[in-house]
Amino acid sequence: MSRTGTRGAESQDPAPAPAGTALVDDGGLPAGSGPSSLDPLVELLEAVEAWTRTSGAPERAQLSKALGAYAAARQLSGIRLVLRGPLPAVEVGVGSLRRAPAGGRAPDLERRVLRTADESDDLGELLVDGPHEAATSAGRVVELVASRAHAVATARAREEQLAALDDATRGIAGVLSAERVLQPIVDNVRRLVGARYAALGVLDEQRQIDPFITSGLSRAERERIGPPPRGHGLLGMIVEEARAIRVPDITAHPRSVGFPPHHPPMHSLLGVPVTARGRVIGDLYLTDKEDGTPFTDADQRLVERFAAHAGIAMENARLHEQEQRLAILEERQRIGRDLHDGVIQSIYAVGLMLDDALEELPNDSTAAAEKIEHAIESINLTIRDIRNFIFGLRPEPLDQAGLVEALAAMAEEFRVNTMIDIALEVDGPADFEIPADDTMQLLHLTREALSNVARHARANHAEIRLRAGERALELAIVDDGVGFDPSARRGPGHMGLGNMRTRASELGGELLVESGVGRGTRVAVRVPLGGAVTGAA
Repeated sequence: MSRTGTRGAESQDPAPAPAGTALVDDGGLPAGSGPSSLDPLVELLEAVEAWTRTSGAPERAQLSKALGAYAAARQLSGIRLVLRGPLPAVEVGVGSLRRAPAGGRAPDLERRVLRTADESDDLGELLVDGPHEAATSAGRVVELVASRAHAVATARAREEQLAALDDATRGIAGVLSAERVLQPIVDNVRRLVGARYAALGVLDEQRQIDPFITSGLSRAERERIGPPPRGHGLLGMIVEEARAIRVPDITAHPRSVGFPPHHPPMHSLLGVPVTARGRVIGDLYLTDKEDGTPFTDADQRLVERFAAHAGIAMENARLHEQEQRLAILEERQRIGRDLHDGVIQSIYAVGLMLDDALEELPNDSTAAAEKIEHAIESINLTIRDIRNFIFGLRPEPLDQAGLVEALAAMAEEFRVNTMIDIALEVDGPADFEIPADDTMQLLHLTREALSNVARHARANHAEIRLRAGERALELAIVDDGVGFDPSARRGPGHMGLGNMRTRASELGGELLVESGVGRGTRVAVRVPLGGAVTGAA
C-alpha cells in the first residue's frame, strides 16, 4: 500500500470497510462542473469535521455532497473515500467510483493511504479516478483534510475530557469521608475513559489491597465472584513498581494469575498507582473500553492526572477524619477532667462532712449513725460509678500509635480515673510488629479486662504484662482484687469474659482466666507473631 499512490492494473481495491461503516453510493457527480456557492475544499473540510462530531445520516449526506462537489471542481471522474478509526468509520463513493471497483482490480486509479501529520495513525484510504497530476494532488489535499479533522476532533475530545476531569475532581474534592470518597473516584474514572469496568484498590498497613471498590459490576456479580483480590499478579505489579501499565491482553501477560470462577471476561487493562506524599496508597484499574479500542497514551495521561487528584482527595478525607477524632478525643478528656476535678471532688467533700458528723453523734444515736453510714456508702458507690464512666470516655488510640504506646496511655488513664495503682511491664524486642487489626483487638481486650478491674475487683494494684517472643506475643492483665469463681454462671448483663474470648479466638489464640475468691485475677491471651499459635497463655 503506497503512501504517494499507485496507478494501473496493479492497484488494489480499498480494504473492506470495518463493521459499522456507513456505505454511501451517489448516483454521480453534481450537475455542472463549476464550484458550489461554498468553496469545494472548505465544504469538504467542514463536512469531514461534521462527520467526526456526529456520525448520522445528515452528516453522511453532507459528506457525500461535499466530496462530489470537490471532484467536479477538480475535474475528476470519481472519488471513493474510506475513513476508519480513530475517525468514525464511513465509506463514500461519487462519480465513477460510487461503487467499489469489482473483481479485485482498480485499473488506472490513484490510490493513497491517509495518515495523520505525525504518521502515528492510519485514517483510511482514497481512490481517485482522473488525470494523474490532478488525482495525485487531490490525494494529498484529502489527506490533509482528514488529518486536520483528526487533529480538531482530538483537540475537541481532549477539551471535553479536561472539562470532565475538572468536574470529576471537583466532585471528589468535596467529600470529606475517607470511606465515602472511594466510590465516586472509581465511578468518575470509568466515565472519563469510557471503560466497561474500573476498580480502586486501597493499600492497608501490610501493603495489601483492602478495601477493593468496583464500578461497572452489579452487586450480584460482585457476590458471585467472591473475595476481592489481595494484590497478586498484575495488580501487585503496579504496587511493586509504582508505575502505570497498559496490557492489551490480560490472560497473555506472564504476571497474570487468572480470574476466579464467575468473573466476567476482561481483556485489556490500564493500571495507574494512586500516591499521596510520595507514597503509593492505592491503585486504579480500568479494563475493556466500551468502544472496543485499546487503551491509549492519552487515556493513560488522563487517568494519571485523575489519580493525582484522587490521592489528594483520599489524603484530605483521611486528615479530616483524623481531625474529627482528635476533636472528640479532646472533648472526652475535657469532660473527664471536669467530672474528676469538679463533680467527684465535691461529692467527696460531702462524704468527708458526713464522716465528721458521724464522729460527733452521741453514742445512743444508732439509727442516725446507720443512716449516715448508708449515705456515705452511697456516695462512695457514686464516686466509683463516675470514675468508671470517666474510664469509659477513654479515647481510641491514634492509628499511628503502636501497641506499647497505646497500652502505656491506657494505663495512665486507668490510674487517673480509678485511683488504682497500675504498672506496664514489657519484655522482648521493642521493634516487633503485628497487623493493625490485631493491635486493635488486643487493645479492646485490654480495655475490657481493665474495665472489669475497675468495676468489680476492688483492687489496690494492677499490672499489664506484655511479652514478645520469636513466634508469639503474650498479653496479661493482673490485679490483686477480691477475685471470683471463673466457673460460676454469669448473669445476662455480664458479657465481658465472653467478649474477650471472642476477640482472643479471632486473633488465633485462646483466653486464659485464672482467679479465685480472695486471690485476685489474671486474664491472658497469646497470639502468633508471623507463625503458628504456640498455645494458650
